[in-house]
Amino acid sequence: MRRLLTEKDVEPAVRGGSVYASGGGGWSDHGRKLGYAAVNAGAPELVSVDELDPDDLIATAAAIGAPASTTPWEMRGVDYIKAVELLNDALGFPVAGLMVGQNGKSSTLNGWLPSAILGCKVVDAVGDIRAHPTGDMGSIGMAGSPEPMIQTAVGGNREQNRYIELVVQGATAKVSPILRTAADMSGGFIASARNPLPATYVAQNAALGGISMALDLGHAIQDAERKGPAAVIDAIVRKTDGRLLTEAEVTDKNVVYTPEAFDIGTVTLGRGDKRLVMHVMNEFMAVDDAGGNRVATFPDVITVLSQEAEPLSVGQLEVGMKVHLLHVPKSVIPLSASVRDPSVYPVCERAMGIELARYALEGTDADA
Repeated sequence: MRRLLTEKDVEPAVRGGSVYASGGGGWSDHGRKLGYAAVNAGAPELVSVDELDPDDLIATAAAIGAPASTTPWEMRGVDYIKAVELLNDALGFPVAGLMVGQNGKSSTLNGWLPSAILGCKVVDAVGDIRAHPTGDMGSIGMAGSPEPMIQTAVGGNREQNRYIELVVQGATAKVSPILRTAADMSGGFIASARNPLPATYVAQNAALGGISMALDLGHAIQDAERKGPAAVIDAIVRKTDGRLLTEAEVTDKNVVYTPEAFDIGTVTLGRGDKRLVMHVMNEFMAVDDAGGNRVATFPDVITVLSQEAEPLSVGQLEVGMKVHLLHVPKSVIPLSASVRDPSVYPVCERAMGIELARYALEGTDADA
């Protein structure tokens, strides 16, 4: 499946990634800037993991922070490149490929620019098909591992003297919060390269084909656009094998930014017995009905679509908007080792005050 990524792939990556963003995953304009910069600067190449040597190291190119546009973040394309360079320097040799921790409005394209400039491959694998709030959720099973991992972070608001370069090493669960603190100190959003792992490990633990899924969905969206928003929504539902839970008005929004660089709270759709409450931790993580019954839970894809069929981030939602709510159950998407790992859920459960693991792990091998 080896192929060069071109200008024709940028918009589909952003469009498809925006659906899998589940309310987070960065910004569409940021994704377009990364994508077009990459294909104009070089020739980023998308490869499957089995096209690399088994011992080749693959790192995760990520962006860390809160996506609701509530902070003075600044992140440039060069920050993604520098993060990989710092990782290579710490290793003493270059990584062979870059995967991403998640799909998203920009995160699907996180590895393209470093690939174009530094020559490593874009690996068709993700730590999670959808976007998520913590690095551990995209760490492909390393969250509970004592094995030391290298993680880097680069970026920050230059005008406010918040620019940071950071290299840390330690067990993933211990050093990931350091990068999130750096994201907050930098202005809320920072580039990262982390957890270099052998291709054989990635093949066994990542969600393979995740970038191709976003590209294919994006192409389907573009093909349907000439028929109007309803056709686009139908195409999204069909291509993702999902369903629409409701078409309703946003009746309440209570989301706040925390010092840990999280946007946490709830968004309510509809009223009365048909009311649905979406629980937010950067992304839409769960949906409860009016009776408090769980309707959807991470790692299900939970996406809000505007009347114009645009996937909306948490920060874009306002009371009074009429929206559609898409649900793609975890049973129809590839699941990585990250989301089957019980250790990644307590942090989010404490922050949100709801249960996640009991629902998220149901039906997976972790539930056995």
